[in-house]
Amino acid sequence: MNPYETPKLVDEYLLFHYGEPAEILPYPDGPVAALGFAQRSVTEMVDVSRTRARVLDLGCSVGRSSFELSKFSTSVLGVDYSKAFIEAAERLRIGESLDYRRLEEGGVTTSLHAQGPTGANPDRISFEAGDAMALRQDLGKFDLVHAANLICRLREPRQLLDRLPDLVEHGGELVLTTPCTWLGEFTPPENWPTGRTIDWLEDELAGAFELQRTQDLPFLIREHARKFQWSVAQGSLWRRR
Repeated sequence: MNPYETPKLVDEYLLFHYGEPAEILPYPDGPVAALGFAQRSVTEMVDVSRTRARVLDLGCSVGRSSFELSKFSTSVLGVDYSKAFIEAAERLRIGESLDYRRLEEGGVTTSLHAQGPTGANPDRISFEAGDAMALRQDLGKFDLVHAANLICRLREPRQLLDRLPDLVEHGGELVLTTPCTWLGEFTPPENWPTGRTIDWLEDELAGAFELQRTQDLPFLIREHARKFQWSVAQGSLWRRR
């Protein structure tokens, strides 16, 4: 079974995307700068003062970045392979409050609630399930494509990279973030970059995109009250030639 369809992962990502800082990290000396990644992958990578018409959020998970993108976009499409993630994102979009469980330790859990953030424009968002390696052909073009922590979770990432030029308008923007965590359970080793991920991306995208800048984006995923995943994604902003 796809682990991203399990209630455990849905709960974990609802906390990651929508949890209050103190709900995620109760320790004052913890890595607070790593909180709010789903928002920061947008606000720290693009100029949010400028309006975009169409935006695509690939690998949107349970949707927090899509809500952030809706603040400066006329239309946002969030796509994720997990139907369970998309169902949760859509329920939040229509205004529901979702109950979920935060694992404390062993079998001990705490009930929490997720809801769509204030200041967003949910009426501008739509969500759908889809495979980033085989996106439907009638998606059209976008002024901005945002794909956070997706590329190193694809079985054949080049299939997405080959499709990106057709998805981004000339002069449009592409935001990629990745912790460069290449694992055989997701991506066969023969499909990994042979060197640094950013160099590989430059080689693969060079014909259609120009790299504008890179930025380190720490993030924190809580597994239970005393175990956290602290990682640093490499963010990159590209402009379509």
